[in-house]
Amino acid sequence: MMKRLYWLGLGLAATASAQANDFPTVGRVEYVLECMYRHEGKQEYLYKCSCAIDEIAKQLKYDDYVSASMTVRYRDMGGERMGAFRDPDNLKADARKYLAVQAKAAEACGLPPEKR
Repeated sequence: MMKRLYWLGLGLAATASAQANDFPTVGRVEYVLECMYRHEGKQEYLYKCSCAIDEIAKQLKYDDYVSASMTVRYRDMGGERMGAFRDPDNLKADARKYLAVQAKAAEACGLPPEKR
């Protein structure tokens, strides 16, 4: 009986963990590949970048991550249309939050600070 309760507890913990980190696999892979690219594609960054996206997933919902990371990616592009990513105050706040979460994840996982 105790053994069944143990396994049931593990299953519930895994389910709760999966719900807390609702990032799809492809989203995680994209982050890791981009992160590795920014670090010269070195194999050692596979683990560090994987760690970083796991840390980010603990702090942000996937939809918030997508929106904020896209804002950060496109806000420095020139042109009038890119003002949609630069100008709105709510997007600026989302970008600041994302960059803070990303920096904290990088530090926790041994990644060098991003140069932006």
